[in-house]
Amino acid sequence: MLFHYSEDANIEIFIPKEKQNRPDFPAVVWAIDEEHEFTYYFPRDCPRIICRKTEDISDKNNDLFFNNTNADIIVTVESEWYARIIEQSLYKYHFKDDGFELFDKTAGYYISYQVVKPIGIEKVDKLVERLISKGIELRFTSNLYPLREAILTSDFKGFGIHRFNNAKKL
Repeated sequence: MLFHYSEDANIEIFIPKEKQNRPDFPAVVWAIDEEHEFTYYFPRDCPRIICRKTEDISDKNNDLFFNNTNADIIVTVESEWYARIIEQSLYKYHFKDDGFELFDKTAGYYISYQVVKPIGIEKVDKLVERLISKGIELRFTSNLYPLREAILTSDFKGFGIHRFNNAKKL
């Protein structure tokens, strides 16, 4: 089973669309697997950075990104998004795996080039509680740029940067 998260509760079919930030990429329907769905427990435009501890993480990167925590996953968002995250309700659309192909194993992304009809939908709220129940550490910061720069200037590979174009400028 694959999923798509939306703030819209009334999507009857998913029509392949081009990504705004990737005009060279063909129109597709995006879906995510269960293991990675937590990365979408946020308002659509919320900038966030996900750090995931892997078995082969170097001591240097472990100290840099996971110092003083037992969490294997840390999600960092800007503080001004706190109220929106707390108040946000989302809709989790369920898809059969048929017609989807794996696009990015690390992120859990799947794509379909065809129109997709969901087989179910459920309302999802209490997003922070959902993250906590999965053992994910949620951090708030005034600005994501320092963390992003630390990641991009390291050899750390266990990260995802989402909607960064919405982050506050330095």
